[in-house]
Amino acid sequence: MASGHYLEIGTRSRFLEALVELRHRFLDAGDVRLHVTEQGQGYPVVFCHGFPHTGYIWHRQLAAVAEAGFHAIAPDLRGYGRTQAPDDVEAYTNAAVIGDLLALLDDIGARQAVFVGLDFGAQLVWELSLRAPERVAAAVVLNNPFAPRPPRPPSDFWTKAAQRHFLHLSYFQEPGRADAELAERPREFLARVYYSLSGDYHYLDTWKNPPGLGYLDVLPKAPDLPWSWLSESEFDTLATEFERTGFTGGLNWYRNLDRNWHLTESLAGRPVTVPTYFLYGENDPDMEGFSGRDPLATLRANVTDLRAVVQVPGAGHLVHLERTDPVNEFVLSALGDVAPRP
Repeated sequence: MASGHYLEIGTRSRFLEALVELRHRFLDAGDVRLHVTEQGQGYPVVFCHGFPHTGYIWHRQLAAVAEAGFHAIAPDLRGYGRTQAPDDVEAYTNAAVIGDLLALLDDIGARQAVFVGLDFGAQLVWELSLRAPERVAAAVVLNNPFAPRPPRPPSDFWTKAAQRHFLHLSYFQEPGRADAELAERPREFLARVYYSLSGDYHYLDTWKNPPGLGYLDVLPKAPDLPWSWLSESEFDTLATEFERTGFTGGLNWYRNLDRNWHLTESLAGRPVTVPTYFLYGENDPDMEGFSGRDPLATLRANVTDLRAVVQVPGAGHLVHLERTDPVNEFVLSALGDVAPRP
């Protein structure tokens, strides 16, 4: 089987997990109790997930990074998994979640860490690099390129598009509707959204549907598991958490997009100055449809210490699962460049 497929990688990941103990614990991050998965010892590497994920989405990377001699850390970010989910929608701003990440660094006694982010986790890493660059040894970002703060709130852009076709950014804003739809059929939703975001499907085809529909109305039916890049046990681990928690915590991140814009006025026009490594899937929908006309040019113009840009052929949004080997190699190469040797 080709390198990067789950039967090969899953076997190696389980082998590495057996070599380096996987640990779970909780810490007080102020207004939330944060659940953290850790593996290995040494210089800290913090992995930040997106929607709809938990820290478990990084387990293949944790195993590889820990085996290489680093302290790999994957929190369930606020609202997800076993971390607390505040009731107040305003508790899910980027600034609040960044506060959790800084509390995590303080808890382990670390002045800095390398931060790895995907999806919303990538947006956190970008904003953290602007707010507290002294705490970021390097930013390793997958699929979601940096873009400067726009002149208008994000909803000004998506509201017009949502009048023409279905757009999840708009659909998620209405409290209660998406929460109920997704919680009623969590496994079906997760299978459909993971598949549609991968390189095996063209996610922007969901835009061919009219406004007013639900997400499950527009997402394609997913093939039966296992897939070439995701095992049944991996999917079950993720789905079991969302069956228990629902999706409101994650949806509340979307409901703060405009609020995040207002809270970042002081960051407007500021470049990212930390050492940065960017990897993206050739078929990533964020790169194609959500990152402007020339996302790589924008990235290069606004990141002053951009050390690597790598495209992974054939991969989509879940590039670290779809093509685990090259992603792990990319992360380890970045660590070898910036982190103290184990």
